[in-house]
Amino acid sequence: MSQFVDKLSFFNRRSSPMEEAEDIPRNGLLHMHHHQPVHHSGVLMQPQPSPPAAKQASFTLAQLLKRVNDARSDASSPASSPTHSHYTIELGASVPGSTGSELSEHVQMHGVGGGGGGDGPLLPFVLRFTDLTYSVKQRKKGSCLPFRRGEEPEPEAPRMKTLLDNISGEAREGEIMAVLGASGSGKSTLIDALANRIAKESLHGSVTLNGESLDGNLLKVISAYVMQDDLLYPMLTVEETLMFAAEFRLPRSLPTKEKRKRVQALIDQLGLRAAANTIIGDEGHRGVSGGERRRVSIGVDIIHDPIVLFLDEPTSGLDSTSAFMVVKVLQRIAQSGSVVVMSIHQPSYRILGLLDRLLFLSRGQTVFYGPPSALPSFFLDFGKPIPDGENPTEFALDLIRELETMPDGARDLVEHNRSWQKRMAPKLKLHDGGQKPSLSLQEAISASISRGKLVSGATDVVSTAAAATAPSAVSKFANPFWVEMGVLSRRAFLNTKRTPEIFAIRLGAVLVTGFILATIFWRLDDSPKGVQERLGFFAIAMSTMFYTCSDALPVFLNERYIFLRETAYNAYRRSSYVLSHTVVGFPSLIVLSFAFALTTFFAVGLAGGAEGFFFFVAIVLASFWAGSGFATFLSGVVTHVMLGYPVVVSTLAYFLLFSGFFITRDRIPRYWIWFHYLSLVKYPYEAVMQNEFSDPGRCFVRGVQMFDNTPLAELPAALKVRVLRAMSASLGVDIGTQTCITTGPDFLAQQAVNDLTKWDCLWITVAWGFLFRILFYFSLLLGSRNKRR
Repeated sequence: MSQFVDKLSFFNRRSSPMEEAEDIPRNGLLHMHHHQPVHHSGVLMQPQPSPPAAKQASFTLAQLLKRVNDARSDASSPASSPTHSHYTIELGASVPGSTGSELSEHVQMHGVGGGGGGDGPLLPFVLRFTDLTYSVKQRKKGSCLPFRRGEEPEPEAPRMKTLLDNISGEAREGEIMAVLGASGSGKSTLIDALANRIAKESLHGSVTLNGESLDGNLLKVISAYVMQDDLLYPMLTVEETLMFAAEFRLPRSLPTKEKRKRVQALIDQLGLRAAANTIIGDEGHRGVSGGERRRVSIGVDIIHDPIVLFLDEPTSGLDSTSAFMVVKVLQRIAQSGSVVVMSIHQPSYRILGLLDRLLFLSRGQTVFYGPPSALPSFFLDFGKPIPDGENPTEFALDLIRELETMPDGARDLVEHNRSWQKRMAPKLKLHDGGQKPSLSLQEAISASISRGKLVSGATDVVSTAAAATAPSAVSKFANPFWVEMGVLSRRAFLNTKRTPEIFAIRLGAVLVTGFILATIFWRLDDSPKGVQERLGFFAIAMSTMFYTCSDALPVFLNERYIFLRETAYNAYRRSSYVLSHTVVGFPSLIVLSFAFALTTFFAVGLAGGAEGFFFFVAIVLASFWAGSGFATFLSGVVTHVMLGYPVVVSTLAYFLLFSGFFITRDRIPRYWIWFHYLSLVKYPYEAVMQNEFSDPGRCFVRGVQMFDNTPLAELPAALKVRVLRAMSASLGVDIGTQTCITTGPDFLAQQAVNDLTKWDCLWITVAWGFLFRILFYFSLLLGSRNKRR
């Protein structure tokens, strides 16, 4: 073990140029009593001289503890006489099962004059989990093919699969607890269980903070969960991304100036100063590096300075240097007064030196729990000593994988861990201070807020700290509805502004469609053929409005997982998102409506003058509104674009079929008439029909035009006139060549377009748009649950 300790660069190494550039403090917490030697697993090590205090970016541990103690004393006995306390930081020897890694501090507070210093170690936050068990149902394997019925049935697999099996441990403030194991061992499942992302009825066991069960709303306020994937808006800069996160997670009572200070401090803490004004980027836009993107993802979730931080493989996909920088940032977050729990695949030597507790899993069972320094003695007792110079975690993971290939799996290692934990229990209790933490949950949160932790939802960071810790008093959201809506709208407008090509393509598609329709149906006359051509124009134009709205489908699908991440911890309300989504998209619909109307209305020669034109604009806008609402609703139901487009295209085809253009309402079979009234195309189609043909003084069939579209249309014009006179004489009605046979209202009656007025059709179309957005809200409400079942 001594050779391994000597290899850990954390203990005795020079700062690299990269770290010096980012001004990462190395030994800021060890500047007190640095003359004392450090004992680590029997190895006497002389600590390195600490850097000057001026270079430190955060409070020392003693200063933080002093502020916690002052806050606690003020809360418990404000009238008591002041006491004088002195603080000693002992860099004690690590024993198997100790709570710390090579940086473990044993803090003792000795009070004078009855200050309560005899309570033992001050451990403000302890996240303890006991006997966590989680099982899921397995789908039965089978076949409905007839030729398999006669075969012998395969042995049935167990109906339940255990993902977590009696997992116990604890994580403490100022430390990083890492969960390790092979793929499928249960690392992410354990992180989800601790973060309250598994339904309570499915998870057995207990998770407590300072010995008290956590309310779901309180946990969302004081914790953060960083997903494995970097879910960020690609066109926002690093600073803008963090500033929007601050506006979501920090309370409205905090001035904007203070939020900006918090963002700037976080940028420095994450080492992102050089990339602050660089966009995040994606496959089509060059942006920050992978390591910087991962640190931005962490920063988004820790903007409110959470007390508990959960991370699912934050180093996945990063090179060794970037991974070390990420974990180094996490160490500084832990030292600022947070509990950090993360899963990690295979830490390097340098990363291992930053970890305080390790929890190895194998098929949902604990095979080791303790500090990194205990790994050599643990495996030595198991009969598998770690070779000199080999990374202990790599050796442990390789051994676990080897054992998992055997029939009994890692059962022997699991049993060895249990017996080893029992043998080391006295030492663990002695070193960990196994007693209940000296601060209750309410006291610890109050002290944490008083020393600068920005817990979202507290209206007054210091004065209402105690009230904020009560589950009933904790605000579910940091900001009111209108503030969330304003921030979401600004972010959406900024994204739209930086991707003008999306709107340009949509506008181009509408203009091209309008140009083609205008040139095909140019200056239609009032003849019977002109009437039929108008019907075709209206049917194609109104259905085109809905088809061009299908591009709204991928908008939410591209943001879906960002939305799930942000709403998982109540960054904003789902209703705020729906309304801001609507507000941002509406101006573009107005532009598209005027563009299409100006391109087609006058070129086709539609009637109604100025009033008719503006009604045509209104019904086109309503069609865009309803169509985009329909596509938006589908985006909340389906999970992939390739699933959504066939649904949109086929459904709109059905709407057109039942709109009344191909078959009139009075000819539709009774068993399909319900679909006619559900058709989105029906109402705008009938509205423009009535806008065009509602004038009774406008005639569309005169005299001999009544023979058009009949076999008599092939007769010579003179013969048509003679036939018309004969009809007039036999009927006793004067019918001349200029006599009006069919007016606009007559034609509407022939088409069975007389059950609703054009204004009724307009308002119904608008109502469809509202209905689909309400359904979109419910789809988000039901489909965005972040808990496993």
